[in-house]
Amino acid sequence: MAGVATPIARGVPPIRAGQGRSFLLRKLHSLSGIVPIGVFLLEHFVSNAFATNGPRAYGDQVKFLTGLPFVLVLEIVGIYIPLLYHSLYGFYIWFNGQSNVSDYPWAGNIMYSAQRWTGAIAFAYIGWHTYTMRFTGTHLLTHPNLAFDKVQAELQHPWAVAFYVIGITAASWHFAYGLYLFCAKWGITVSERSRRAMGWVCAAIAVALIAVGIATLAAFFQNWPLAQEGPSTGSSTFHAAAKH
Repeated sequence: MAGVATPIARGVPPIRAGQGRSFLLRKLHSLSGIVPIGVFLLEHFVSNAFATNGPRAYGDQVKFLTGLPFVLVLEIVGIYIPLLYHSLYGFYIWFNGQSNVSDYPWAGNIMYSAQRWTGAIAFAYIGWHTYTMRFTGTHLLTHPNLAFDKVQAELQHPWAVAFYVIGITAASWHFAYGLYLFCAKWGITVSERSRRAMGWVCAAIAVALIAVGIATLAAFFQNWPLAQEGPSTGSSTFHAAAKH
């Protein structure tokens, strides 16, 4: 009937069968966002949080991680390849989608757009963070004890601090809402009630991750006592210079 809008079903559509290669690629994209990328993100937040215990604790944690057997293979296979696939296919989905946020300003549409934009921001942040931490300046695989100082020195630039805060927020949101979508699309939360409850859980996860990230960031601006710094770091020199 002319003039009558076609109703659009609310909720998160499942990943449907019968879509050929696209079905498999979308399943891999959805799964890779949780395992291994989501698992690595959580581990990264926990490992970085050791900075709240001081430079020595942070350096010891970096030494432990960089001392794992086959660390380069683990990074390439378990982090870089899945992250690259998840990001590039996410951009493909975004660029080939049809946005209707302005026509249908539902919370779901707004959340969809936010998920795309936070993914793009997180991708840029991770690329920059990986490059500066692993491929410039002090080589952390051979000098993990200088990891705290390296991050601390980078945070002397206001734009770097701003990018850290934005990146932490974007990555936290993207993972939390991605977890919500994963549960909905894979049939884990099938009812409206379970999805609503999962939405609150994921919102709490996002807030918790952002809080941990900001608390960790703040640790790099503290004036740590020498007993916390250890003899192998340059943090005491940094703090002395920062006071002048």
